[in-house]
Amino acid sequence: MTIEEMLQYVKMKGGSDLHITADSPAAVRIDGLLMPLPGDPMDAEQTRNLIYSILAEEQKRRFEETNELDAALTFQNMGRFRINVFRQKGATGAVLRVIQEASMTFEQLGLPAVIYEVAKLSKGLVLVTGPTGCGKTTTLASIINFINENRSGHIMTIEDPIEFLHHHKRCLINQREVGQDTQNFATALRHILRQDPDTVLIGELRDLETIQTALNIAETGHIVFATLHTNDATQSVNRIIDVFPAYQQEQVRVQLSFVLEAVFCQQLLAHASGNGRVMACEVLIATPAVRNMVREAKVAQIPSLIQTGTKFGMQTMNHSLAELYRRKLILYDTALNNTPSPEDLKRLIDERAAKAAK
Repeated sequence: MTIEEMLQYVKMKGGSDLHITADSPAAVRIDGLLMPLPGDPMDAEQTRNLIYSILAEEQKRRFEETNELDAALTFQNMGRFRINVFRQKGATGAVLRVIQEASMTFEQLGLPAVIYEVAKLSKGLVLVTGPTGCGKTTTLASIINFINENRSGHIMTIEDPIEFLHHHKRCLINQREVGQDTQNFATALRHILRQDPDTVLIGELRDLETIQTALNIAETGHIVFATLHTNDATQSVNRIIDVFPAYQQEQVRVQLSFVLEAVFCQQLLAHASGNGRVMACEVLIATPAVRNMVREAKVAQIPSLIQTGTKFGMQTMNHSLAELYRRKLILYDTALNNTPSPEDLKRLIDERAAKAAK
């Protein structure tokens, strides 16, 4: 099979990723499970030739210099794919991820209703967090598309690589790719305020300088959307603070307490039907009480504020899981296997079942 035929198979089966590695058949991830494609194992020469057949000369050069490559590719009639090329045991391997359409609505993604209010913000910092493959980039693309269709302004994105291609609608939108359009996130952000942005998207907050610059941009009256690889809202706040040296952390707490607007921490779970996946999402909204907890180094109390903050649009991960189970979108075991607190989740499910029985 050519790589194009493999990708057609992935799309036909509703898969998310194509894996190519030596001494194994190609494999596709469908609804979170990795399955081999029809065909024989490939040797190192076959995987190299297969992967190089879709790379531009510049991409081959970059890979051969560093043994690493992140890029996004467009295939006619199939759409866009993110590709990571790597070496393992001297052979060339790759993973290609299907990039969904940026026009997916918040409802289609399963995002909570408060996302509409967050997408209308004109200043501050909004974090979308979660493990790799949980749809963070898709959520941000949906937010950017909403802004692009409903507001006038200038959107600047810094991404590695560019996955979703946006077109000028009501907004002027410029997308910059690390490695191709700029050296790195920090360099791009140092100059971004001179580009007169209204909305800034940062593909990932990776290091101290990028995080510090993101806080400064949000503090100057711009809205900043960014991702972190953290598993809950409390961990997200701590990650921002802990990246700084101890002597700066008090100042950063104060700064973060002023600019933070919301944290969405999401995960994708297998649908109860066995087909597709659904999103579970914890939501933190920066109310005055939350800002005080951040400023006073009492971040550990944030989960209790989320539990009592439903009127502000907040929800814990367990509330999201319990609701998905009530709506029969996920199985009971799926909920229990993905909860940070099984006993609390069981209590919530029992309470909702008892209420429904009355």
